[in-house]
Amino acid sequence: MVHNPPTPTVSFLVDLNRRVQQDIAYTIRLEPGVQTPEETLALASGSCRDSAWLMVQLLRHLGLAARFVSGYLIQLKPDVKSLDGPSGPEEDFTDLHAWCEVYLPGAGWVGLDPTSGLFADEGHLPLACTPEPSSAAPITGLVDPCEVEFDHTMTITRILEAPRVTKPYTEEQWSRIEEVGWEIDATLERLDVRLTMGGEPTFVSMDDRDGEEWNTAAMGPTKRRHADRLMRELKGHYAPQGLIHLGQGKWYPGEQLPRWSLNCFWRSDGEPMWADPALLADEETTYGVSEADAQRFLIEVARRLGLDPRHVFPGYEDTLYYLWRERRLPVNLDPFDARLDDPLERERLRRVFTQGLSTPTGHVLPVRKDPEAGAWRTGPWFLREERCYLIPGDSPMGYRLPLDSLPWVAPLDYPYIHPLDPANPFPSLPSHATLKHQWESVKPSGPVDTTPPKPFASAANVVRLAMCAEPREGRLYIFMPPTATLEEYLELLAAVEATAAQLNLPVVIEGYEPPLDPRLSHFRITPDPGVLEVNIHPASNWAELVEHTTFLYEAAHRCRLTTEKFMLDGRHTGTGGGNHFVLGGPMPLESPFLRRPDLLRSLVAYWINHPSLSYLFSGLFIGPTSQAPRVDEARNDSLYELEIAFRQIPEPGGEVPPWLVDRIFRNLLIDVTGNTHRAEFCIDKLYAPEGPAGRRGLLELRAFEMPPHARMSLTQQLLLRALIARFWDEPYRPTRLVRWGTELHDRFMLPRFVEYDFRDVLSELQQAGFPLEFSWFAPHFEFRFPKYGDLAVGGIELELRQALEPWHVMGEEGTSGGTARYVDSSVERLQVLITGMAPERYVLTCNGIAVPLQPTGRRGEFVAGVRYRAWQPASSLHPLIGVHSPLTFDLVDTWMQRSIAGCQYHVAHPGGRNFQTLPVNAFEAESRRLARFFRMGHTPGQMRVSPPVVDAEHPFTLDLRQHLWS
Repeated sequence: MVHNPPTPTVSFLVDLNRRVQQDIAYTIRLEPGVQTPEETLALASGSCRDSAWLMVQLLRHLGLAARFVSGYLIQLKPDVKSLDGPSGPEEDFTDLHAWCEVYLPGAGWVGLDPTSGLFADEGHLPLACTPEPSSAAPITGLVDPCEVEFDHTMTITRILEAPRVTKPYTEEQWSRIEEVGWEIDATLERLDVRLTMGGEPTFVSMDDRDGEEWNTAAMGPTKRRHADRLMRELKGHYAPQGLIHLGQGKWYPGEQLPRWSLNCFWRSDGEPMWADPALLADEETTYGVSEADAQRFLIEVARRLGLDPRHVFPGYEDTLYYLWRERRLPVNLDPFDARLDDPLERERLRRVFTQGLSTPTGHVLPVRKDPEAGAWRTGPWFLREERCYLIPGDSPMGYRLPLDSLPWVAPLDYPYIHPLDPANPFPSLPSHATLKHQWESVKPSGPVDTTPPKPFASAANVVRLAMCAEPREGRLYIFMPPTATLEEYLELLAAVEATAAQLNLPVVIEGYEPPLDPRLSHFRITPDPGVLEVNIHPASNWAELVEHTTFLYEAAHRCRLTTEKFMLDGRHTGTGGGNHFVLGGPMPLESPFLRRPDLLRSLVAYWINHPSLSYLFSGLFIGPTSQAPRVDEARNDSLYELEIAFRQIPEPGGEVPPWLVDRIFRNLLIDVTGNTHRAEFCIDKLYAPEGPAGRRGLLELRAFEMPPHARMSLTQQLLLRALIARFWDEPYRPTRLVRWGTELHDRFMLPRFVEYDFRDVLSELQQAGFPLEFSWFAPHFEFRFPKYGDLAVGGIELELRQALEPWHVMGEEGTSGGTARYVDSSVERLQVLITGMAPERYVLTCNGIAVPLQPTGRRGEFVAGVRYRAWQPASSLHPLIGVHSPLTFDLVDTWMQRSIAGCQYHVAHPGGRNFQTLPVNAFEAESRRLARFFRMGHTPGQMRVSPPVVDAEHPFTLDLRQHLWS
């Protein structure tokens, strides 16, 4: 059992404890006494006291001091069930229990529970620790025979349910929240607001918290697999007869390939869009599809469309390009083992040369709907080469077709596809049955003109759109061409599904999405730096909103995705991505913000006058260069210009052109660079006249980080619904917007003033008839501003909490891939809150410098913020300023000139340990946080303290960086 190689003590004890748990079966034994270790080993079973005594003897034989422990075991029902193993009891449970403790130098007595194979935790309550089990017996002695029955019961009562991210509300609280949600719904319906709400929640992997793809990179090896599993969970629930579509996502500068986008579309009228889910291929399954299957598939699709299948032709990789690329390889490498620095290039060469340059990549069917004849058309492509050679790359072949080599066409003759305006009225779609049987009456198209176009003549009749069939990794991918209308797309899709059913060949649909159309509902899953983003479909009422949000969180959890992350020092944060809320209407022109532009004016003005709405729910990165800056964090004159814009908003009741709100606010709701998307209130998709994609009647609120629990997200959305109902009924018209100036990044960086301002918001809502309670947002405050520690002495209480800090974006620096602009996140801020202190006598210092405590308005309560350098990055704003760690706080009695109490806060591990990995769960994260605060360590001896220096611009803040040379 004991191995010769040296083993760390903790690892050895873990293995030994687990071995006893595995080899000794647990039994409930009512006989008195404890088995000898030999009996327990021979029987390979025993009760908890038998296993504990065996463990004690094993440890003693190994030369370790050990003792027997008897007490209670309390097991509480977990907030979240485990995905990997036992989740624990279904209800709170307690019972008598026995375990053992081993003495470790430096650590003291450590509990080991061989019954469970785990270390003893806070649920193990010891009553007696003795060298022998008999000494731990609760009752000893003799009694005379008597008629009596002994009985005992043990129950658990939770006397306090502290808000936590796994259970932010009691069931009573949540029932009341739901009731208020229904009340606000009734108000919105009575006022005819027609509000819909969606969002963009973000998730990370619970198994690979250190991976680059779950921290900084947009793409990665496991993101697609997680997204596919989540997509199938959501589709099965919301759109069992919908379409899974693999599209092309965003493509940012510096990224070699565009990102993918997993989309699910379904018809809003309830008709199937793709009737048989089994015909949608699973991307984790190989079906053995070949190039011949792709050709056969398109030939059958052509016949169903009434087209000549002879116009299906193969597409090849560019022979000359890859032969040239092979010649450029080092002489001692070959294309099958190209040790190139670029992994994408290496994989591309391996794939192409494995396939062979003479083997078709896939097949192409030119196809387009003739709007005048109402029939589908095809025809030959007249290329300079005998074969159709694809543009080199890694994208699907449909994106790599040599369209530039097609015959020239005059600009006036080019068959552009003009997307329809989603604000226009749309007729009802044909039923799925009609689409399914339409091919039965399709007549073969007439002869196709195969005469090459004449020189310099406009080739207007050439069909320039194409459907492609490409086998990849044993699966058949069907590339859909763009279409002008949704009806055309559904006709093509019906032909593809019928062909897949006839050939019994599941397919993956990729290429162009269906046209933007209000008759179609959809959600999508896309990769973003460090996260997976889900663009959830909008909800039209409170019941749908609760169901959408709750199910999404649960489905993500089943797919091993989580909503929270932990930093190296143990801080608990969100995913790092956003949880942007998207507000609109059932149809673009029914959007509340287009019907009533004063509603947007009310929201913007209210957010400016109440900074807590900007900072309570945001992420760590705030300020003018963040992803969602406030209007008054950008230009100094922005509020002046905004007030002029407010006066141009018409009052409720009159006709309002839909473009008005965009023209008024477009150049004001921006960041410091003029970016309209990176703004707290994003109106990119409200009603931009430039194109139909921007005319969707949507307002995006971007200053919301991903909360860790679905119900926390729902309380945020409830707050938004209440504010919209209030301002629809009574618009918010302040005579002047508040110029917060430097107070914004001084006073409102402290959680105390964020709380006071937010209480004002809730008080105003309550006066307007919306009874939202502050306790419903207590979990948000604890999550946003966690407590570091507290101290009490002589009636004075000191508390340290995390505060906010706006980070700076650095100047451009050269990198291997070009230039980069780093964010200096090395400066942090904490809040110091003191109650019961007499300011005439006591002074609080941080690292020997007096803290400028300011009264909060409550008697005997003072608060201040402390800014400090938390760590030393390679590139920072002030590289000569070192780390201010630890932060030593002293409560100095100026009459006695000595520190009467104090505490220490360590930015990192107090022993100088450098953590290599992120915490695996909330328990490890909590232990790291607790290890960094000490209610001791104040300065000994006499202390002479200078009066605090109050900065005129930042009176609530002590910036330790300014005292480097003092």
